[in-house]
Amino acid sequence: MRILVVNDTQEILETFRAVLETEGYEVVLSSFPINRMQEILQIAPDMIILDLLFGGEKQGWQMLQLLKMHRETASIPIILCTAAVNATREMEGYLVSKEVFVVYKPFDIDDLLTTISSAFKSHKHVSSHIDQEAHFKQEKQAD
Repeated sequence: MRILVVNDTQEILETFRAVLETEGYEVVLSSFPINRMQEILQIAPDMIILDLLFGGEKQGWQMLQLLKMHRETASIPIILCTAAVNATREMEGYLVSKEVFVVYKPFDIDDLLTTISSAFKSHKHVSSHIDQEAHFKQEKQAD
């Protein structure tokens, strides 16, 4: 499983790398939001852990919206890992509707790993449901 971690603090990126690689994940790090779909598709992440604020700007929010708008990336599990509690709470309805998980900084590593596991399980449930719907449609068309 490949996890893309997007955060502008080098120490946090290195912490994520150490923790996630120890857990057996392949880790790709980016110190700035990726706003080109082609780049995201080339990385092909199974999950994205994304900060909200970059230099005081909500660039993480822009990347999140971009990911959710495109069919190819809309179902990638996303964990928003941020210290911006108030800004995140303002977006809570959207985040819940898009099944975006949130981990607030500073975070406990066990809580982070539990959230990663939950996000993957939630995504598998959604994927299998979508697969079932596609299979059902194909059967109907064959009739």
